[in-house]
Amino acid sequence: MADKLSFYDVKGKTKFESDKYEIKVRKGRKFAVADAPSGIKAWRILGRA
Repeated sequence: MADKLSFYDVKGKTKFESDKYEIKVRKGRKFAVADAPSGIKAWRILGRA
């Protein structure tokens, strides 16, 4: 089971926590991507890949 991470919903201007996220790598940096309550994708930087 994945750990819960906190994300920021830019459209809804609120913080939320989720354990349902995907890890994506862009230009050598790892991101966690989750669905925000407002319906958009919320990205969080995790670190270097």
